[in-house]
Amino acid sequence: MAATFARTVDILKAVAEPTRLRLLLLLARQELTVSDLTTILRQSQPRVSRHLKLLTEAGLVHRHQEGAFAFFRLGDEASVHDLLATLGRGLDDPEGLLAGDTERLGAVRQRRAERAAVYFAQNAAEWDRMRSFSVPDAVVERELADLLGEGPLGSVLDVGTGTGRLLELLAPRADRAVGIDASREMLQIARAKLDAAGLAQASVRQGDAYRLPVPRASFDLVTIHQVLHYLDDPAAAVREAAGVLKPGGRLAIVDFAPHEQEFLRDHAHQRLGFSAETLAGFLRAAGLRQTRLRELPPANGRADHLTVLLVLAERDVAMSQPNLVPLAAAQEL
Repeated sequence: MAATFARTVDILKAVAEPTRLRLLLLLARQELTVSDLTTILRQSQPRVSRHLKLLTEAGLVHRHQEGAFAFFRLGDEASVHDLLATLGRGLDDPEGLLAGDTERLGAVRQRRAERAAVYFAQNAAEWDRMRSFSVPDAVVERELADLLGEGPLGSVLDVGTGTGRLLELLAPRADRAVGIDASREMLQIARAKLDAAGLAQASVRQGDAYRLPVPRASFDLVTIHQVLHYLDDPAAAVREAAGVLKPGGRLAIVDFAPHEQEFLRDHAHQRLGFSAETLAGFLRAAGLRQTRLRELPPANGRADHLTVLLVLAERDVAMSQPNLVPLAAAQEL
């Protein structure tokens, strides 16, 4: 939707200051903290914070809190993105001011990547052991992409994004993609990976699967990939996911079928998988209509390895809000 004349004037007023323009050009590339921005711009924290406050109040920048850190990203307004893209292509930089910003942004990205590498190195053995019991990631990703079909995905929300792998997979087909996770350590890794992939339309933020920090009815696709088995109330998480779907939006769930690998309880698995019937009950209780179900058994056929279920459901186009059904009743349907 095009900006009105009055809104365009407001945008141009907000942009027409050197520090604010540099901030916007940086945030058009990725989300950053105040600390990141002070390092890149070589300006004081109070000065940078003051300009960020003005840009946030003008609706050009979005702010979200993550523990002790505040992250900033460019807002979703198309006219702002178009303006910055045009400026970015046409600006002459004889003094190297913007080139210096780009160089220091690269250093910030490198530090993020190094922190992520340290975390992976410390936890690689356990990750590899757990992954060896399941269907290979590449197979699951290929099947999920097939389930979703070809073409644009619109706005995408990945609940429990972890290291951001699904954002890497889906963001190239999305207008915008947001990942939510409770773990700041995982989000550090996800940011480093999105930086490396150059996915400016993708961002992550800290949040709770039971209280998603996004507006109601605002996403075309929500994914919950290998998350429900960590939750004490997976049905509530599915209901919350349904609430942020637009009418006609889709929910994709990937999780394990029932299994007996008790050692996974030592890795925070609260549920040892879900039957197709249980997942169908969660969806009905959330007011969604299941459209696809796919089962991926382990290729080696071993009984002690895990089968993966993929489920796709839709929210009724005519439904202004999900038609919630008590879970017990839904499981009897």
